[in-house]
Amino acid sequence: MIEIKFPLTNIQMELMKLYATNLSNKDLEELKNILVKFYADKAISHADAIWDEKGLTDADMEQWLNQKS
Repeated sequence: MIEIKFPLTNIQMELMKLYATNLSNKDLEELKNILVKFYADKAISHADAIWDEKGLTDADMEQWLNQKS
C-alpha cells in the first residue's frame, strides 16, 4: 500500500487538478507524449553531462558499438 504524505508536493497538486479533467483519448495521448519527451530530454541532458565530464568522444562510442560481447 502506498503511503500518502501531506502536504502534497507541487507535482501532486497539479496532477490532482488534471485528474478532475476528462481528457479525450487524443489529448491524453498528447499529454503522455509531452511527459515522455520531458523525461527523455532530462535523461539526455544528464547523459551529456556525464559524457562531457568523462571527456568521451565519438570515437569512444564507435569503439563500444563495434565491440563483440
